[in-house]
Amino acid sequence: MGKYRPELPGEILLDKPGEECGVFGIYAPGRDVARLSYYGLYALQHRGQESAGIAVADGKRVQLHKGMGLVPEVFSTEQLSQLKGSIAVGHVRYSTTGASHAVNAQPLLFRYAEGMLALAHNGNLTNVTELCSQLMAGGAVFQSSTDSEVIVNVIARSNRGDLIDALTKCMIDIKGAYSLVILTENKLIALRDPNGFRPLCLGRLDNGYVVASESAALGTVGATLLRDVQPGEIIIIDQNGLESFQILQPRRRSICIFEYIYFARPDSIIDGFNVNRVRREMGRVLAEEYRVEADMVIPVPDSGNAAARGFADRSGIPYEEGLIKSPYVGRTFIQPTRDMRDLAVRLKLSPVRELLDGKRVVIVDDSIVRGTTSHKIVTLLRDCGVREVHMCLSSPPITRSCYYGIDTSDEQELIAAQISLDEIRSQIGADGLHYLSLEGLLKIFGDSRDSFCTACFDGNYPVEVAKPHESGKYSLE
Repeated sequence: MGKYRPELPGEILLDKPGEECGVFGIYAPGRDVARLSYYGLYALQHRGQESAGIAVADGKRVQLHKGMGLVPEVFSTEQLSQLKGSIAVGHVRYSTTGASHAVNAQPLLFRYAEGMLALAHNGNLTNVTELCSQLMAGGAVFQSSTDSEVIVNVIARSNRGDLIDALTKCMIDIKGAYSLVILTENKLIALRDPNGFRPLCLGRLDNGYVVASESAALGTVGATLLRDVQPGEIIIIDQNGLESFQILQPRRRSICIFEYIYFARPDSIIDGFNVNRVRREMGRVLAEEYRVEADMVIPVPDSGNAAARGFADRSGIPYEEGLIKSPYVGRTFIQPTRDMRDLAVRLKLSPVRELLDGKRVVIVDDSIVRGTTSHKIVTLLRDCGVREVHMCLSSPPITRSCYYGIDTSDEQELIAAQISLDEIRSQIGADGLHYLSLEGLLKIFGDSRDSFCTACFDGNYPVEVAKPHESGKYSLE
């Protein structure tokens, strides 16, 4: 779910790009689809911690419950028991410290000429300003500040009685990144943009089907992965079974490569690649590119774990868990004041002093955005008596903003876009700094190496983006 209001980016505890959201949909007559959706969203909680919602249809009406907070905070047993039906869609939204409003929580539920429609969206439209101007000129009124509501209006105003025709027109009109799950009173619908920016997969569950942002959510509810929803494809599931329509021919396949580097759960399979295996191979290639003498390899948990093991495998340097992550602090953390940010890092990561004292350490992380947290981690290690710190990243330098659903900093805040690698090394206080090369990253995927969006590294945007406002975000204000 993209956002187009000009807000300051969220203060991410470990200084990472922010994923926008996760989506889940289920068609399973006779099953408790609300509770299954709850567990599915729980499995996708890492993709968004600001809000959660579930809409359920029973063939005649659609019920919705959503709210601000984590999945277990939004839903009680009583609330779930009131959501009766055989079809459900769910959503978790990414959290920032900027303004957050309940009206932006999803799924979005609307009544239009053909009935009720609930929609959950992962991604970001690149022509949202143009679309919204056209819609408002035609009398449209918007209640939220999400481009997801623009999608609903495009569908509703297609003036076509056939849902497939309406969705086809919508897919032609909207540009950018979108993986959508939609329900009507009696159908579950899934569709993916023709570039396939954001992940979306299809699974089989007894007498029904499940769609989700990641395959890890399928396993959580007992579903078996069938395949990925193809770029440009619409899937409709109802009492007649499953129908697939290849509405738009796939363009240059442009899967977000940061799904493999950071966002996705390591046990997920995305477009045929197991995330954990890819991350481990990133570490192996990193070790080939950066040869260093050290006493141990340690990860920045959890996103650096697999790459650090791969680095240790290939380099022969022992792998150790030198930083312990608190299990009670999530991926994001709201900072009360600037003075508290150092304490926030120490709250999340605790060094094993006895292991680290006097050692030469290779520390493996997935990326550096602004460099602030990397500096704090290096300082943490120095305070424990570490003799040498070599920072290794399992991604290339991030030099460009993303406009396809990832909440990166504006370009002027991206440290690799502003100063040289040696200056970054000096600024974070490391003895060595090495990023995985883009060539090294892509060679991991073999013949599929051209199937990824790498715009945040090289500025090669697969879909043209309009000139952003000074905030770097699209705005209709």
